[in-house]
Amino acid sequence: MKTWDEIRAIKRIAWQQVGDDGMQGIIKLNKWEGSIIFSTGAGWEHVSVAPFKRRIVPSWEDMCLIKNLFWSEDEAVIEVHPAKADYVNNLANCLHLWRCSYKEMVLPPRILVGAIMGLSLEQMNNELKEAYKLAGEELRRNANIM
Repeated sequence: MKTWDEIRAIKRIAWQQVGDDGMQGIIKLNKWEGSIIFSTGAGWEHVSVAPFKRRIVPSWEDMCLIKNLFWSEDEAVIEVHPAKADYVNNLANCLHLWRCSYKEMVLPPRILVGAIMGLSLEQMNNELKEAYKLAGEELRRNANIM
C-alpha cells in the first residue's frame, strides 16, 4: 500500500476523518462521487467505495482506478465473494478491495485467467503445465499432512 502521505495527497479524494488505522472521505470519479474508506487494521489493507447514488455500482474500470490510487502496480488486491453464510452487506452498492499485509496472498496462475498477450502457444502451454504441476505438489503435500 502507498504511504499515508501519498494517500492523503490523492487529489480525487477530500478526506473528512482521519483515525489511527484509516481515513474516510469523498471520492470524485468521472461519472460519480461517493464515500470512500481506507483502513489498515488487523493485518489487512482495505478500501471500500460506495457511490452516493444508490443505483450506481462501481465498474471494473472504477475499481482498477481506485486500486491504483492506493497500491502500486506490482501489488495484488482482491474483491471477495464469500460463502453466503458469511455475507455482510451494509450497503448494496459498496465494493471493497483487500490485501493481506502479514502473509502472501494466494492467487490463481495467470494462465488460468485467460490467454496472455505476447506469449506463444508453446509458452502458454508451459505455464499451464507448471500450474498443474504446482497444484499437484501442493495437493500431495496436504494429503501427507492429514
